[in-house]
Amino acid sequence: MSRELLWFGIVGVSAMLVHLGSVALILVPLGLPPLIANIVGFLLAFQISHVGHHRLTFNAVDAPLARSRRRFFLVAFSSFLVNEAMYALLLRFTTLDYRIALTIVLLAVAVLTFVSARQWAFAGKEQA
Repeated sequence: MSRELLWFGIVGVSAMLVHLGSVALILVPLGLPPLIANIVGFLLAFQISHVGHHRLTFNAVDAPLARSRRRFFLVAFSSFLVNEAMYALLLRFTTLDYRIALTIVLLAVAVLTFVSARQWAFAGKEQA
C-alpha cells in the first residue's frame, strides 16, 4: 500500500500539474473562462493519470486496459463533477485566486479518486 500511495502521489501530482498548468498558463490567458478551461484541463490530465496509475500506481497487469480505462474514466469523471462543483463554489463565494482555488479542489478530491481507483477501476480480473 505504501508503494501505491507513493506512485499515486507522483502520478497525481504530474496530472495535477498538467491540469493546473494548462488552465493557468495556457487556457485562461488565451481567454477561456476558468470553468471551461477546467474541463479541458481535466481531459488532458486524465490521459496522464490513467496511464500512470495503470502502469505504476496499481501495476494493474491483471486489469484489462480497456476495462480499467472505462472504469477509471467513470471514477475520474465523478471526481471531476465534485471538483467542478467545489471549484464553482470557491470562485463564487470566496475571493481566492482561481489558481489557489483549483489547487485546493484538486488536492481535496484526490482521496476519493485513490480509493475508488484502487478498489474498483484497477481491480484485477478476479476482483471485477
